[in-house]
Amino acid sequence: MKIAFDVDVLAKQMSITDMVHRVADWGYKYIEQSPHPRINPFYKHPLFSKECQTEYQRALNKTGVELSSLIVVYRWSGPTEEQRQHAVANWKRIIEIAADLGVQVINTELSGDPNLPEMCNGMWFRSMEELLPLFEKAGIRCEVQSHPFDFCELNDETVDMVKSFRSDHLTYVYSSPHGFFYDQGKGDVRHMLEYAGDSLSHVLFADTYNQTKDCRYIINPPTLNRMGCCNTTVHQHLAMGEGDVDFDGIFETLRKMDFANRTFKIGGESIACVSYFGFPEKMDVQAPAARERIERELLGK
Repeated sequence: MKIAFDVDVLAKQMSITDMVHRVADWGYKYIEQSPHPRINPFYKHPLFSKECQTEYQRALNKTGVELSSLIVVYRWSGPTEEQRQHAVANWKRIIEIAADLGVQVINTELSGDPNLPEMCNGMWFRSMEELLPLFEKAGIRCEVQSHPFDFCELNDETVDMVKSFRSDHLTYVYSSPHGFFYDQGKGDVRHMLEYAGDSLSHVLFADTYNQTKDCRYIINPPTLNRMGCCNTTVHQHLAMGEGDVDFDGIFETLRKMDFANRTFKIGGESIACVSYFGFPEKMDVQAPAARERIERELLGK
């Protein structure tokens, strides 16, 4: 199992070189590269100039840190055909970039519109028909997660979509800070992980509050509270223990599933990624502590 750190919280604060060195200082061997304005920006065409790649590779070589995976977010579920076509073009380029970097795993979201679920569902399947042969040719493991404010927010339905392709190149990401959306506030982490079963290749670790509980979050006007409007969603990526997520249940279930020892035909080892965003001023303490807990809970260190 690779233990990675999602560098989103760092990318906005410092250079690529400093970002890589900071992750190394925290004791991580792997980086999960989330959308970065110089590399793989949200929704837009990938960039990653030669100069940028040289800087990144030099920092990786100097620190011994490696890239476990890329995160990309493109509108491959539309809802318009023009958006979908742009997204497919973005995918084609990021697959080339991943190959240049020697990265075999790309973590992504459904990225649709909750107001048009039927349309976005069809668009996603259309995009997958185009892209799956490219993943196969490039030796890429594409890992799909549902996300708050997506055309499908549910764990079980998203797992079923992934499994419907019966492909070693398509697997599932469980994101713990999204879990209360995944089962509409129940927070039954054991069921969700077990339902994902053999397709589960990647887990994102961060805490959040249960958005269905009254006044966990307060939004104005008051009619927007308690999920009163489908165009507003809230969640957070806090340190484990700061919210409502059942991490004891997550770790217990992952041990039962022997997640740490999983190896996939495409992309190799499973990935456990620390995905803390909200408080960069706390990361020097929280990031190493998260790595140590995952090592203790899943690797017995």
